[in-house]
Amino acid sequence: MSGRYFDEWQVGDRIDHPIRRTVTETDNLLFSTMTHNPQPLHIDAEAARASEFGQILVNGTFTFSLMIGLSVGETTLGTLVANLGYDKLVMPKPVFIGDTMRATSEIVELRDSKSRPDAGLVTFRHKLLNQRDDVVCQCLRTALLHRRPA
Repeated sequence: MSGRYFDEWQVGDRIDHPIRRTVTETDNLLFSTMTHNPQPLHIDAEAARASEFGQILVNGTFTFSLMIGLSVGETTLGTLVANLGYDKLVMPKPVFIGDTMRATSEIVELRDSKSRPDAGLVTFRHKLLNQRDDVVCQCLRTALLHRRPA
């Protein structure tokens, strides 16, 4: 287990997640078809080429999911009770096939759980950056985490 318990976090803690991931055409196509998203910008090379982007645009919900997935190992793996919500999700730059992604996380809030004395709420600010260090996705994630066992 590499995630941290609620009482092991402090506001301001920051993690540069070590795993990087290059987005492939297969990632984008499978995710788009598995989620029944027929947007031509994601699955039609000719339509995408004629767009302002000039190429396939990676599905934004894949981008978001990748950001969260890259963060799990060092944040909540083995300590999560539940993800409670995602807020302020933005995607300020596009992601293209062949872009290499990396994630960062910062703790922005800690709160005791009123209903679960054995857990607490952690709010993470997750960012996904491409190989040029452009932020391509960002959100706040609130998670309910176990406290360290006594």
